[in-house]
Amino acid sequence: MRIIGSYFVMLGISVLAGCSKPAPDLLTSPDKQLHIKVFVTQQNTLAYSVDRATEPVILESDLGLQLTAADFTRGVAIESQSAITLIEDKYAMRVGKKSNIAYSANEQTFVISNAQQQKLHITFRASNDGVAFRYLVTDPAIAQKQFVKEATSFQFPAAAKAWLQPMSVAQTGWSNTNPSYEEHYQMDMPVGTPSTLGAGWAFPGLFNTNNNWILISEAGMDGTWHASRLAHESANGEYTLAPPQAPEVFTGGALLARGTEKLISPWRILAIGDLPGIMQSTLGTDLAIPAIKLKNDFVKPGHASWSWAILKDDFTTFDVQKKFIDYAADMHWDYTLIDADWDKKIGYEKLKKLVDYAAQKNIGVLVWFNSSGDWNTTPYSPKSELLTREQRAAVFARLRDLGVKGLKIDFFAGDGQSMIAYYVDILKDAAEYDLSVNFHGATLPRGWQRTYPHLMTMESIKGFEFTTFSQADQDPVAQHVAMALFARNVFDPMDFTPLAFGDIPDIKRVTENSFELAESVLMISGIQHFAEIPEGMATVPGYVKDFLRELPREWDDIKFIDGYPGKYAVLARRAGDAWYVAGINAEAESKILTLDLSFAGDKKGMLIGSGETERSFVQQEINSKAPQTITLRPNAGFVMVLK
Repeated sequence: MRIIGSYFVMLGISVLAGCSKPAPDLLTSPDKQLHIKVFVTQQNTLAYSVDRATEPVILESDLGLQLTAADFTRGVAIESQSAITLIEDKYAMRVGKKSNIAYSANEQTFVISNAQQQKLHITFRASNDGVAFRYLVTDPAIAQKQFVKEATSFQFPAAAKAWLQPMSVAQTGWSNTNPSYEEHYQMDMPVGTPSTLGAGWAFPGLFNTNNNWILISEAGMDGTWHASRLAHESANGEYTLAPPQAPEVFTGGALLARGTEKLISPWRILAIGDLPGIMQSTLGTDLAIPAIKLKNDFVKPGHASWSWAILKDDFTTFDVQKKFIDYAADMHWDYTLIDADWDKKIGYEKLKKLVDYAAQKNIGVLVWFNSSGDWNTTPYSPKSELLTREQRAAVFARLRDLGVKGLKIDFFAGDGQSMIAYYVDILKDAAEYDLSVNFHGATLPRGWQRTYPHLMTMESIKGFEFTTFSQADQDPVAQHVAMALFARNVFDPMDFTPLAFGDIPDIKRVTENSFELAESVLMISGIQHFAEIPEGMATVPGYVKDFLRELPREWDDIKFIDGYPGKYAVLARRAGDAWYVAGINAEAESKILTLDLSFAGDKKGMLIGSGETERSFVQQEINSKAPQTITLRPNAGFVMVLK
């Protein structure tokens, strides 16, 4: 018999103050595989645990909030709990791995009281692919609801392993631009390993215990709460949530969450299951705030040409950008992106000429902006033009009137509440002027692509550009990509800006061209900005260019076929009746894969893989009736199309 607060629990019978009553229903997922227990410990703190089938996944872990005027981290009781209700939702996504999504979860809310009889609500949900919970404070007796600390923890079994991206220290890096979620992942670590840079671990975090995989993140960010991360220390495999660092704010703005009438946290989400279940989960958008209503239907996912990735600053000129418009048109893409300092090197008058020229070829123009005021020392412009709503209204109206289709906005300060509110304000204002948005040097999207359908993508990754800066970033890129697919890109769009077939100045490329091509299918981004320039694209066979011309802009479904974080990945994506399959090998030895394609039905198609050399391709006809055996050299890949 174990004492749990003032309850005695034995053989499913609860006793309170000497009176018997039936034990409350156990919160489970609809398929009964996930089991959640919420209880008060012997120390009068609040805790929870999660099992999958008969295996513990999250051991006894802490819950609770501390505010300046209320403490729910100790001396608490469960005052009441609601009946378990079924939550069902259906929604459509333009940017993501599935177009039409159905969500079903069992929900239960617990009312927690402290010694002062102040109230905290915690709502749990259990779906077949995971668990989510969030805090709500509405008690009018707590006049100022100012966040101090969150007690939430995730206790893993001692033998569990972790795959995590270190948070960088604020105000470090080039021009003081950290943190921007741009570090290499640490892989297959024992749980409890301290963070590499001392600033914690970024969401999403991937864990494995026995047959269970767990991907931890958050969603439902409305701008009133700061973004969280896993803390630097995780003694004995217990991971806690940490707030942002002090500099991660909009100038003069708040670091931590606060409210008056109410304070509501984002959902803490744990996708739980086998590896296919994690990779196919939509929990990160299931728990996001539903989509705002747009005045006009201007959302258009697509593919873009982009000069800066390989050519850098000196080529942001009128003539070069005109060439990249022609390049996008030749590739049947949808956009071209004009990067930093265009206002100085091209100017608004010539930008209008480029926009008009592009429109004749059915190409949309995207332009770069610096988000920054004085929170970093970045020199690029346009800068300090988006800081207020009045500024944004003037800039966005001008861009809309010029015919610009969207903005890439760079160099944010981090995860403080005021900076999160800045992201949200930009998204709301851009919607008013029919402009799509791409955030760079930025936080994790956390489901914003559902809430704001015009949010096409966000960087939040050590992307392709880093592999052009140094050989030290180029050398591990295959493992980095194979890892990002299992964490960063599971829920949210990722502007990695993939794909190079030719040379990169002063860099020895380590991936084969087939690996690069596979990235175009493996990576999800509402606008996929392809890094390759016309000269590099000219070196590949016509069938490779045709593949990239015809590549879908939106996906209807996903199927995980095979893979392991940081080692290899094979995914299938469906658009209409066609299935696109892609795989990469990031290991040091060749890998033989035998792929069952029967899920596609009776279809024929084409496989494109590596030729005799690292830079060459071959193609062959295939059909989905017969299993396909593929040998992948190290750092090589393949794509298939089945129609």
